[in-house]
Amino acid sequence: MSGSATTELGAAGSTARAAAAVREHAWALAVWAAMAAWTVVLYAIVRDAFLDFRLGRFDLGNMVQAVWSTTEGRPLEYTHGSTGEQVVRLAAHVDPFLVLLAPLWVVWPSPLALALAQVAVTSLGALPVFWLGRRHLGSERAAGLLALGYLAYPWTATSAIGAIHPVTFAIPLLLFCVWFLDTDRLVPFAVCAVLAMSTGELMGLPVVGLGVWYALARGRRREGGLIALAGAAWTFVAVYFVVRHFAGESSMYYGFYDQVGGSPQGVVRTLLTEPGTVLGALVESHDIVYLVWLGLPLLFLFVLAPGLALVGLPQLLANALSDFRSMTDPRYHSVAAIAPFLIAATVFAIARVRPGRRVLAAAGVLVTSASLALVVGPWPRAVGATPLGGRASLSEGKIEALRDALALVPDGAPVTFSNEVGAHLSARRQVYSVPVLGDAQWVVVDLDEPWVTRLDSPILTSDPEVVLAFAERLKHDPAWSTVFDREGVLVFRAGQR
Repeated sequence: MSGSATTELGAAGSTARAAAAVREHAWALAVWAAMAAWTVVLYAIVRDAFLDFRLGRFDLGNMVQAVWSTTEGRPLEYTHGSTGEQVVRLAAHVDPFLVLLAPLWVVWPSPLALALAQVAVTSLGALPVFWLGRRHLGSERAAGLLALGYLAYPWTATSAIGAIHPVTFAIPLLLFCVWFLDTDRLVPFAVCAVLAMSTGELMGLPVVGLGVWYALARGRRREGGLIALAGAAWTFVAVYFVVRHFAGESSMYYGFYDQVGGSPQGVVRTLLTEPGTVLGALVESHDIVYLVWLGLPLLFLFVLAPGLALVGLPQLLANALSDFRSMTDPRYHSVAAIAPFLIAATVFAIARVRPGRRVLAAAGVLVTSASLALVVGPWPRAVGATPLGGRASLSEGKIEALRDALALVPDGAPVTFSNEVGAHLSARRQVYSVPVLGDAQWVVVDLDEPWVTRLDSPILTSDPEVVLAFAERLKHDPAWSTVFDREGVLVFRAGQR
């Protein structure tokens, strides 16, 4: 045989082997490709929202300031939204995970860097879903469809583009926790569990649930007990010691539970003395709708694997008991300790279906999730439409006015601003929200942005009259001069007239 013929045969053999490898790993490649595309499209949506002022100080700006301060040698420092005091973020939420984002800020000092990190990391949750499916379903196709279903699940995507919240990073981390426990790899589980707990003070509760699940479902009682103990210790220390140390008082978010006791101990007392009050808070209409929205994209299949699904029960109860309605809106990050377990439980549930119907069940989850996501998820933004319940875009004139107004504010200068511009100006030592002036030297006010801070609430309140009164006060204050006024956007500067 000639050398050229041998070479041709070798090339043909290599091509055949490559084609066989692609066929063998087709679904794995499809999942990776979907993750990459999902990340690119969602980042484009977030970038568009940021540039068009649909992301504000609450919450992106708060995270930007905490990360920026960390790079400046003041770990997690930020300006309290209501009081204007400089505080450590641990006084509000125990999420030291933000420190891990500081090196990224050094490389790329932009709020968009943090937003991209959240989207990209969230996409990684498709991997443990795929691995769990491949292990338990005996079908690469079913596993791949479920991994795509994770990406299509509406609340995965809406959490990912909610720039940014540390607990959103826990969604993939908790799925990795399930995978590592399922394969009895406790060291990588511990790493993921610690990272997940570092995203919030309550994130020890799902770790408690995972420990109980591991002890009961896998018979590893000692290891499961230690895991549960570690999770309980984290939440107890975070809530009762860390927050109190940095805040000087109990968590400001206890106010979300005033109707059922106003604190963990208060909820227990109310449950014992007025159980109807607690039960009533759990079965309000919006709570039922919330549960339906969480389960419908997954066809409620997770009820066939209740042990793992119930790991998310503590967070579900915390959301349902809250007076703050956003906690029972599945588009928000409060699903972070619920969704991973519903999705993982769906994998285990489909494993109980007859082998011949597993692909069909997985396909049903994907189709249902994707269909709902086209209405309530972020995807309409990709084609310029507003999703159901989403924030409408500002006019081009308003956007240009806001951009020109921001260009007047010097870097590092203390500034008070309307919420919508906060994400753009928060990488500085002192930032304040309307109507707090603090030590501000500049003020940027959008008269059409109604959200203001109040001393009696950790969240923004819509009050257009306060905004108008604040702007009128500055207009007539000789200590301030108006340096910009267009499209309802005003910029004031201190010390000149």
